[in-house]
Amino acid sequence: MYNTPFHTTDISKNSFLVTGGAGFIGSNIVEYLLKFNAGKVVVLDNLSTGFEENIKPYISSSNFKFINGDICNLGDCAKACEGISYIFHQAALGSVPRSIKNPLATNEVNVNGFLNMLVAARDKGVKRFVYASSSSVYGDSKQTPKTEENIGNALSPYAVSKRTNELYGNVFAHNYNMEIIGLRYFNIFGPRQNPKGEYAAAIPLFMDALLKNQSPYINGDGEQSRDFTFVENAVQANIKAMFASNKDALGQVYNIAVGEKISVNSLFNILKELSGTSVNAMHREDRVGDVRNSLADISKAKRLIGYEPQIKMQEGLKTTLNWFSKYFGYQPISK
Repeated sequence: MYNTPFHTTDISKNSFLVTGGAGFIGSNIVEYLLKFNAGKVVVLDNLSTGFEENIKPYISSSNFKFINGDICNLGDCAKACEGISYIFHQAALGSVPRSIKNPLATNEVNVNGFLNMLVAARDKGVKRFVYASSSSVYGDSKQTPKTEENIGNALSPYAVSKRTNELYGNVFAHNYNMEIIGLRYFNIFGPRQNPKGEYAAAIPLFMDALLKNQSPYINGDGEQSRDFTFVENAVQANIKAMFASNKDALGQVYNIAVGEKISVNSLFNILKELSGTSVNAMHREDRVGDVRNSLADISKAKRLIGYEPQIKMQEGLKTTLNWFSKYFGYQPISK
């Protein structure tokens, strides 16, 4: 992964902070930055949903620093922002079902923690702040494909928290003259995504089950559709947003996806073929708070930050399945 850079500037003298950098998307951003000789990369993570093993290869690097800290603690945020020019804010408490079960925890991390990071970034004079939002902000919007200016009513506390991030980002950009960009992720998947636990996402759950020759669950009838997006595309969006020179690109939120939709049933059948298994999925009740259909219009991100998704779903699934096979000690997939 990351064979060619998504940026054209020399980053060897730049300092970066990746919050949630031991997590799935955050650790992929860290990998990219260090591969292309970033001057300094700092990770702030409390390891509640991230894993130290995701950043273990970089611990001994002279230009890498890990801070075991919490974005809910303003002091930790201020410490992490010392001497930092650019922030990739990925730290969050994910999962719609988790937020419905515990809305207070979701609000504490995703809203209060986000505000702490904005304040720390402002006070430390950070040049640019790029943060992760979510397609969940579209809620009950019936528009297809989704365009950034048209959102619906939120369907979960998680969606509320991400929409609040966008509102705070806009307010801080306006009132404090900060360079802030938000990225609405659409169902990101790829290596290092955790298949374990109550709130694991569909693709890693499916892969884990199929590699064990077990039947996974599909929520509802499986005809709900998603714009599944390989993590390398999300990393590209972060890098291009961070170094976008177009002033019109600032103070905006962007859909980050591929611009293609597929049903969960079709996704499962592709994975079933790739893994060479014959097991079938089992269906259960719909998940409360889920959006029925999700497809992104990515023209704004293409126009203003130069985003061009390079990895289509099938290629991304194969790469991810091979990673899971190797990581968990299964037979590698060769198809």
